[in-house]
Amino acid sequence: MNMAEASQINESALRGVLRTREPMRRHTSWRAGGCADRCYSPADLEDLCVFLRSIPGDEPVLFVGLGSNLLVRDGGLRATVIFTHPALSALELIRTGDHQEIHVQTGAASPKVSRFAAMHGFEGGEFLTGIPGTIGGALAMNAGCYGSETWDVVTQVLTIDRAGRTHRHGQNDYTIGYRSVVPHFDHEEFFAAAWLRFPPGDGDRSRRRIKALLRRRISTQPLQIPNAGSVFRNPPGDHAARLIEACGLKGVCHGAAMVSPKHANFIVNTGGASAHDIESLIERVQTVVREEHGVDLQREVRIVGEVAE
Repeated sequence: MNMAEASQINESALRGVLRTREPMRRHTSWRAGGCADRCYSPADLEDLCVFLRSIPGDEPVLFVGLGSNLLVRDGGLRATVIFTHPALSALELIRTGDHQEIHVQTGAASPKVSRFAAMHGFEGGEFLTGIPGTIGGALAMNAGCYGSETWDVVTQVLTIDRAGRTHRHGQNDYTIGYRSVVPHFDHEEFFAAAWLRFPPGDGDRSRRRIKALLRRRISTQPLQIPNAGSVFRNPPGDHAARLIEACGLKGVCHGAAMVSPKHANFIVNTGGASAHDIESLIERVQTVVREEHGVDLQREVRIVGEVAE
């Protein structure tokens, strides 16, 4: 969709906010990157359905929550970005058969879901406090930490397709692996909500566990400096951070991007880093680890967009 076509969208039928040439550095935790051609912040799920029906079916669409696992190249995005946070962030406790589940829209921050579960007397959701993004991102990559993964607690998901239609799927509709979720269908669908089931337990104990995990994060991760969490997946039987540190790469810089001295699997923006700085440093780390250890580190972060001319 070119800009002329964008101007033909019937904005009077929409209740959200449509913007053009939106700087994505404002919407990613690395605070770097170029502009998206169009961005839409829906008012709610129904409004999102209307918006998706209003754009051409071949228009590239990217759903973004808190932008905590995303790098947008400096040349920007020839696409429409849909922001799920905070409008699509409802949380509610519901009964499904003999069980109580948490129904959560995908714009809700994962740590908020962790606290919500503890508040309602569940245990087992504490790991979500270590995932800095939204439930939508966690679903898309089966995010995990502290020995648990997102899809361990998912019973169903609600998705939305390019025609603005919603669908329900269970775990059997996907192949779920380590940081990987592959649908068993060919057409494009985006996560809109999920039903999560946790075992009942001691809410106070869960809250204490959450506080302990937060203290652990603060002590081991560079949370005060713009970053995107773990940059690389852990290779089988090892840890990416150990390999990177063993190569002496802690503190190595490219421009204003730096391998964190606090945690080797984090790359931080020390101030004014470009997306090119960050991507170049990612590639350098991969090259050095491959040469010294024979291990091909796979990115956990997603890189999208055009290289600046």
